[in-house]
Amino acid sequence: MTDEPRIKVMLVDDHAVVRSGLSAFLSVVPDLELIGEAENGDEAVRRCGLLHPDVILMDLMMPVTDGVTATRLIHEKYPSVHVIALTSFPEDDLVQQALQAGATGYLMKNVSARELADAIRAAHKGKMTLSPEAAQALAHAAANKNEGAELTDREREVLKLMVEGLNNQEIADRLVVSLSTVKYHISNILSKLQVDNRVAAVTLAIQKKLV
Repeated sequence: MTDEPRIKVMLVDDHAVVRSGLSAFLSVVPDLELIGEAENGDEAVRRCGLLHPDVILMDLMMPVTDGVTATRLIHEKYPSVHVIALTSFPEDDLVQQALQAGATGYLMKNVSARELADAIRAAHKGKMTLSPEAAQALAHAAANKNEGAELTDREREVLKLMVEGLNNQEIADRLVVSLSTVKYHISNILSKLQVDNRVAAVTLAIQKKLV
């Protein structure tokens, strides 16, 4: 082991059990030092300014202030601090939001102790580490830049029925799903097509031949 100073790490997670487990892990890694914890994003931003960590392990789904917002604020206020998103959620949108907010890495909570330690060391040097799920999410994003390309098969199916003129209940009956499920799919379709209403979605679908 060299005489280099230990990497100062802060934990941010709303679950005490998770923080306890990560704390135990950090306590046995010689070149890493746990200097503080926070249980939500708001507290994370405040404590970051007081503790000056090198690397933060940031949960994303938390009360008060979520991890993406906290990451963005920390990146803006303390650009030398590196944030690794450590989460149970591999959704494409969440990966993109975290990285756009300034996260230096994105890992799943089932990561091995060795992989986590290596990711912290890499982040300290400004190098990014992505879980396979996060890397796949970025690949999806790159492949889905064309309008409508990111629609799922079921969303395309719903959109096709919208183009045919079916209302929500008729779509639910045709697909044998609940009305709330249809509304969920339509909400996603409008968001992905960047339109405000179903008429605009149908018009765009026809113009762009999305279905």
